[in-house]
Amino acid sequence: MKEQNEEINEEIQEEINEEIKKEATEKTAEEQAPQKELDMNEKLAEANDSYLRLAAEFDNYRRRTAKERLDLISTAHEKIIIELLPIVDDFERALSLLKESKDSDAAKEGTSLIYNKIVAFLKKNGVEAIEAIGNDFDTDFHEAIAQLPVEDKKKKNKVIDEAQKGYTMGGKVIRYAKVVIGI
Repeated sequence: MKEQNEEINEEIQEEINEEIKKEATEKTAEEQAPQKELDMNEKLAEANDSYLRLAAEFDNYRRRTAKERLDLISTAHEKIIIELLPIVDDFERALSLLKESKDSDAAKEGTSLIYNKIVAFLKKNGVEAIEAIGNDFDTDFHEAIAQLPVEDKKKKNKVIDEAQKGYTMGGKVIRYAKVVIGI
C-alpha cells in the first residue's frame, strides 16, 4: 500500500505541477496580452503619423505645383511683351512727330489707332506704365541716367525728365523707367 500511496502522491504531484505550469503559461499569456496590445497601439500610432505626414507632404506638393503653374502661365508672355515695348516707344515718338507735322490727318489718325490698340492689348495683359515725372526717385521703379542741378528745392531728388518709360506687369517691374533726377 505504501507503494500505491507513493504512486498516487507522485501522480497528484505531477498533476499539481502540470496545473502550476498551465497557470504560469496562462499568466504569462495574460501578462503578455496587454504588452502586445501596447505594441500594436504604438505601431498603429506610428503608421497613422506616417500617413498624416505623407498626406500633408502631398498636399504641400500639390499647392506648390499649382502655384508654380499659375506663375508660369501669368509670366509666359512676359518675354513677348518686353520685346513689344520698344515698338510702343516708337509709336509714341511717331505720334509726337505727327502732331507737329502738317501731313495728312489720316496718317495721324491711323498711327494713333494702332498705338491705342497696342496700349489696350498691354493693359489687358496687366502691363502698366510707371508714372515717373514729378515723383520721388525710387530705385525700385526708376533707373537714373543723369542728374541735373535744380533751383527749386521741391524738385530735389524728384524725377524731372523721363528718357524711356518704365512698365510693370502684374506688379513686377519688367522695364525700369530711365529718368533724369534733380539734385
